[in-house]
Amino acid sequence: MSDELILEGDVLVVGGGGAGMFAAVAAARNGASVFLLDRNVVGRGGATIMAQMTCASALGESEPDNPELHLEDTLGAGRGLCNENLATILCEGSPKRIRELEGWNVNWARSEDGKINQVKAPGHSRKRCVYVDFLSTGAAICAALRNKTSRDGKIRRLSNVTVTDLVLRDDAIAGAVGIDVPSSKPVKIKCSAVILCTGGMTKMFQRTTASNNLAGEGIGLALRAGARIIDIEFLQFYPNGHLAPRMVGLDPTTWEPTRVKLGGRLLNGKGEEFLDRYGVSGGGDYDTARDILTYAIYKEVEAGRGSPHGGVFLSFQHIEEQKLKDALGPVVDIFERNNINLTRQPVEIFPIAHYQMGGVEVDTDLSSSAPGLYAAGEIAGGANGANRLSGNALPEAMVFGERAGEKAAFYCTRNKTPRWDDKAAQPHVDLIRQTIGRNSGDGPSPGEMMSELKSLMWGKVGAFRNGPDLEMARERIRAMRQSELDALTIAPEASFNYGLVEWFELRNGLLAAEALASAAFARQESRGAHQRDDFPAADDQFMANQRMHLEGEELVSEFRNVRA
Repeated sequence: MSDELILEGDVLVVGGGGAGMFAAVAAARNGASVFLLDRNVVGRGGATIMAQMTCASALGESEPDNPELHLEDTLGAGRGLCNENLATILCEGSPKRIRELEGWNVNWARSEDGKINQVKAPGHSRKRCVYVDFLSTGAAICAALRNKTSRDGKIRRLSNVTVTDLVLRDDAIAGAVGIDVPSSKPVKIKCSAVILCTGGMTKMFQRTTASNNLAGEGIGLALRAGARIIDIEFLQFYPNGHLAPRMVGLDPTTWEPTRVKLGGRLLNGKGEEFLDRYGVSGGGDYDTARDILTYAIYKEVEAGRGSPHGGVFLSFQHIEEQKLKDALGPVVDIFERNNINLTRQPVEIFPIAHYQMGGVEVDTDLSSSAPGLYAAGEIAGGANGANRLSGNALPEAMVFGERAGEKAAFYCTRNKTPRWDDKAAQPHVDLIRQTIGRNSGDGPSPGEMMSELKSLMWGKVGAFRNGPDLEMARERIRAMRQSELDALTIAPEASFNYGLVEWFELRNGLLAAEALASAAFARQESRGAHQRDDFPAADDQFMANQRMHLEGEELVSEFRNVRA
């Protein structure tokens, strides 16, 4: 039996979440043969399936609206750093994707007049966000996409395969090398185009809203392939992340839609509403952008006015019990199982790592600076600028996934000559084989290093930053990446060797973490989701995008004017 697996097709999509599945569908319907690959189970991982409620789309069904107004709100949230062309594609494409999903049996919630119901989410100027129900919007989208990808003969779905390296020939994509997790065998995937849909890097923080497979690997893969990344310092912290009491059965993003829908009050440890101290009028109307809410909560806790567990209170005690039950439906039962009675007690919340605004720099075709390499969804940088508008994550996955798939298929029709080069791929295959059984139990495990990294990122590269912390984090991550990674112990197992998978996750993820810390150190101002205690104001000289690339083993960055 061969000790490696070999696959050949036109387009490889790395990541089986919403962006990846949409990319696969679009590439296939434009004539490409597609491999849709995920390190876990295709259609069951990533961030999309965890999205509970809102998806921004200027349908105009609840009140007059259009994509231009959606764009205006998106650019405002981005604090001057959005790539307007990408943001325009997002806003114009969202209604098309919503209608398409409706045709694929996604049952958008409707009002009594039969129109799709739309609600106003933070940062939006009008009722724009659609949803399926209070908990299941992302799950419904993923179910529809799983059905589409499973029924398309041009799409081959590969679960439990992780990509370790992209293969280049003449600086263009020739394919990829990865690991078949059940057997630990190297996998060679020969293809003309790769679409990265691997999500962000929030796994690297101790507290996160995202699933456990968003570890920044796509950023590392892109950098090693010669692509540039952009504005990687901007990582959004979800302001209403659950803190206490302990809750099982709902994810920590529960409280933002609940607060918006019902009018929950944010209170400090003294029981005082506090948002007006931070420039939010009207007691905190529910159109306040996430970066502003995060700032207000952090500063209130910093001032010693926090709740017992180090956050703030979110209270619904002013709302009648029947109104709560009518609005929340079955969610009330989950609260009750967790001994949470919203009519009698507030919950505690605190900002939690949520979304990566920056990522791989792409053009309007979602193509990177490395020929044949595309990116879509959270890993694609540029559209969000310094802060993502609430509700834009799902359309970003759908719109950019669809567009990347279409453009990658067109690229393959123009580049039909196979580029695969066994000589270029061999070092990547050899590294997989050499890593199995490494160090015979004498060193720390990849899990131990990841634990240290999560603590380091949470403490030094979190929502509020300063120069000494960032410099310390950057140097420590660089040492981990360049010196200590090779000393980790990897078990010799040939089946489901998760230590092997985690080692390669760290190899690419540490590069992403170092890029984030380095970029945050270089941006000496506070803007959007990037807040520096030592540079607390926005500075016009940094009204620019920060681009970064890899030279040898060193990350190099520069600031350039925002692309129109």
